[in-house]
Amino acid sequence: MPESVILTIDGRAIELPVLIGSEGEKAIDITQLRAKTGYITYDPGFGNTGVCKSGITYIDGEAGILRYRGIPIEQFDREKPDFLEVAMLIIFGEEPKAVDLARFRGISTQNAFLDEAMKHHFEGFPVTAPPMAQLSAMINALSCFHPEFFTLGDECEFEEAAARLISKIRTIAAASYRRSKGLPLIYPNPRLRYAANFLHMMFSMPYLEHRVEPEAEDALNLIFILHADHEQNCSANAMRSVGSSHVDPFSATAGAIAALYGPLHGAANAEVLYMLDEIGSINKVPAFVKEVKEGKGRLMGFGHRVYKNYDPRAKIIKTLADQVFEVTGRNPKLDIALELERIALEDEYFIKRKLYPNVDFYSGLIYQAMGFPVEMFTVLFAIGRTSGWVSQWQELLTDPEQKIARPRQIFLGYDARDYVVMGKRT
Repeated sequence: MPESVILTIDGRAIELPVLIGSEGEKAIDITQLRAKTGYITYDPGFGNTGVCKSGITYIDGEAGILRYRGIPIEQFDREKPDFLEVAMLIIFGEEPKAVDLARFRGISTQNAFLDEAMKHHFEGFPVTAPPMAQLSAMINALSCFHPEFFTLGDECEFEEAAARLISKIRTIAAASYRRSKGLPLIYPNPRLRYAANFLHMMFSMPYLEHRVEPEAEDALNLIFILHADHEQNCSANAMRSVGSSHVDPFSATAGAIAALYGPLHGAANAEVLYMLDEIGSINKVPAFVKEVKEGKGRLMGFGHRVYKNYDPRAKIIKTLADQVFEVTGRNPKLDIALELERIALEDEYFIKRKLYPNVDFYSGLIYQAMGFPVEMFTVLFAIGRTSGWVSQWQELLTDPEQKIARPRQIFLGYDARDYVVMGKRT
């Protein structure tokens, strides 16, 4: 492997070092490019730019590989760990021992409640406020209630801040939903595990506790795991960019949630449901596919910025859908989705463009079957992804090479010109 490359710029040879990742990824280190040449690179969306060195999540989009801290995503489906165990793996780098998991779970349970004053913040939102917008605002408000975590001095403080955030985002998410429906808030139940407690706070009433079906709890637990981290996506990049100012993890997470809220990032599973509703029935699938190929429609839930193969999370969720529907009853949209997938995977048009189902294609159907309204889909995404955001934030702060985010630009505006007073402007 080369340890450096030679670039010829303006007739002058420049040597730049090459970095080799643990999986063989190669990157040209351009940190000295501008100082040596006067040039910068231009890469909208950072599609060809490595912004950090990370040991959290590895993705090989061509091979359809996703690993958390080296562990293939498929093994979490087979072994069925609790979400908090996987969250600790992602955040701290190793599978936790029983005593460590018990301690982390205890901190999470003890801090699942919200300060009573936060209720007044919810009351200030109109009932029409989207749950995702409320979630971002309320997570940001946590920094007002926990100023002790603005500067984290040691690993124990970080562990407590991480456990509190992962626990409270679930409580805030359920409260935002109930506020939007005009329902009373439900307090967390310390006897329930992470996913079951969230379902309790979502669907229980003061006079009737929601019965959490084991299949629903297991399904939601696995979905949280599948969404826990996904390398340097838009919201992770936002978490790192905001966090690079050394702001507290609550404020940085609010920024990540705002990034996830955008329709190009976290709302794709809802778009899949809208598409299936538009198709309406199995016999209309061929006509819909024909329109997509003619540029008259969009095939939602297929293709991915990174994956050029079948999204490994999609394979797991497809199987999970069958398990959930055995309990909730079969969603008629599933038959449309299966037929759409079958035709697309056999059609040369989609094969050539490497358009395979992604994690969003089936997740919305599962959410709907479990009773979640469409406006909560991205909120569920955020709950699972918080563990990844926290790990990205911590990795950034402990990396001595990282600096405050400050990208360059290619300026295309006016050259220097004089100010013209109002009366002389044409």
